[in-house]
Amino acid sequence: MPTVALHPVVERVTARITERSRVLRNDYLARMDAARQAGPYRYKLSCGNQAHGFAASGDDKPALRYGQGGNLGIVTAYNDMLSAHQPMEHYPALIRMAARNMGGSAQVAGGVPAMCDGVTQGRAGMELSLFSRDVIAMATAVALSHDTFDAALMLGVCDKIVPGLLIGALSFGHLPVIFVPAGPMPSGIPNKQKAEVRQRYALGQASQDELMDAEAASYHAPGTCTFYGTANSNQMLMEVMGLHLPGTAFVPPNTPLRSALTVAAAEQALRSTALGDAYRPLAHVVSEKAIVNAMVGLAATGGSTNHALHLVAVARAAGIVMDWGDLDELSKATPLLARVYPNGSADVNHFEAAGGIGFVIRELLDAGLLHADVLCVHGGNLRQQTQQPYLDDLQLCWRDAPAQSQDSEIVRGMANPFDSEGGLRCLQGNLGRAIVKVSAVALPYRKHEAPVRIFDSQDALIAAFKAGQLDKSEHFHGDFIAVVRGQGPRANGMPELHKLTPTLAALQDRGQRVALLTDGRMSGASGKVLAAIHVTPEAVAGGALAKLREGDLVRIDAEAGTMDALVDAVEWAARSAAPLDSSGNQYGMGRELFGLMRGHAGSAEHGASALLGAVE
Repeated sequence: MPTVALHPVVERVTARITERSRVLRNDYLARMDAARQAGPYRYKLSCGNQAHGFAASGDDKPALRYGQGGNLGIVTAYNDMLSAHQPMEHYPALIRMAARNMGGSAQVAGGVPAMCDGVTQGRAGMELSLFSRDVIAMATAVALSHDTFDAALMLGVCDKIVPGLLIGALSFGHLPVIFVPAGPMPSGIPNKQKAEVRQRYALGQASQDELMDAEAASYHAPGTCTFYGTANSNQMLMEVMGLHLPGTAFVPPNTPLRSALTVAAAEQALRSTALGDAYRPLAHVVSEKAIVNAMVGLAATGGSTNHALHLVAVARAAGIVMDWGDLDELSKATPLLARVYPNGSADVNHFEAAGGIGFVIRELLDAGLLHADVLCVHGGNLRQQTQQPYLDDLQLCWRDAPAQSQDSEIVRGMANPFDSEGGLRCLQGNLGRAIVKVSAVALPYRKHEAPVRIFDSQDALIAAFKAGQLDKSEHFHGDFIAVVRGQGPRANGMPELHKLTPTLAALQDRGQRVALLTDGRMSGASGKVLAAIHVTPEAVAGGALAKLREGDLVRIDAEAGTMDALVDAVEWAARSAAPLDSSGNQYGMGRELFGLMRGHAGSAEHGASALLGAVE
């Protein structure tokens, strides 16, 4: 195929990131290149070190002691509570078999925690969620620190798990690393029906039994939840960054094709080690171009706002410095090509059947919006990532994604996008900087000017709603912007405020104009209400949200990219910050163990990580 000219915005942003990152990136690559060794890593260890490493390896002992075949380290997020990770229970046995057949070996190097945001939503445990990403990164580093592996496979799917695995693995970027997912569960009840029951329950019009029936019919089987939240956005990113074998993301669990892809990942990892001539280390796969591709993919599919945090942290772990301005500029140049719940009614199974990520990647490549010349774990470039896997009898094969969308209500090509711009925007004004996801917000609701109602928790807002304090009255015309502050990483770990979605949607549906302004998170399920989130600086770190007073007029304009308190400039400058009490968020449910992370967390725009340090 003829070379496609790169879109000028993609070219400009890539050049800017490359220049901004030059010193850090060169230092990172030099460290990773220096870590490469000739011959299997385990042979650099003492005899005692090696004996400990293969003492329990059974049939693999001879290969680990004498053989020249590669040894795969498996880092797994398996547990049998999370539907997305439960199918991975038997992956290590499958991977060991595949490695032996290739003359190599495989060992489970370690496990990482994998908490479920769906279980902890609205609970104290959610305050550990974002920081679990850093714990996972550290656990991945501990697993690989035995220095006895020639490549690694990362088994993980969900929200903080994939970014954490990737951040940890990048400290071992001299190794080839392939991500191995489990795939989505079968489709449950229609997402629109689930959302409708949630809203009726918030209004007191549905019973708890009815709500439970709806939820249990939505989340009902092994596999990833099927809405396009952070977990499935992770899978899209692994595809567009070239960290999956092509088309791996949305193949159902517990199927012959899924097993064949897991075997193929093990085989490809062994072919990619420094022991052969097809060496493809992670440090060179996660490049400036790959990070730009990730941002474009996120914009084109209306992916999760959580990746405005995770991508920054991942990039920083690879010595690359990006910010929300880069994401905003790329999103404005990238048409929206997919509508998957909460940005539409379809789920990821419908998305895959309509053409899937292979179709979207090809459309973006043909428009010059993605870098084709990136290294991918499969050995080719991003063009090969547009293919879809299938089984011919028992043989794993790949074919081109469909030439045309199979359902134009779910996936469209560049000639007829859902929107001329992508799903994410950056806001800036006298209130700081924030992220807004507009792909699910109808055009008339993307700008809102109203007095603020101030809350220090999502529970306080919901209590006010239940008490009728947010209803229209003779003293209150009903339109407002809800400010929920003290929800940033340094305050309480930056929990998701997803519990607010049904309440705010119910207010909007009954005719009130509402919006949300917060230094907290709202995830990939932020819904149809305008939400300016991740506000930085956060309130407890000197952010302007702490200067707002009840009734102040605020304007949020997602189209113009602004958010401002419409307060006299002299008065605004003279105001002091309101005191914020986060003492109730320091203890219980393990929160006392995370004080170090809260105290050292970077800002949201820097990835909200306590691990990576500040970038000048």
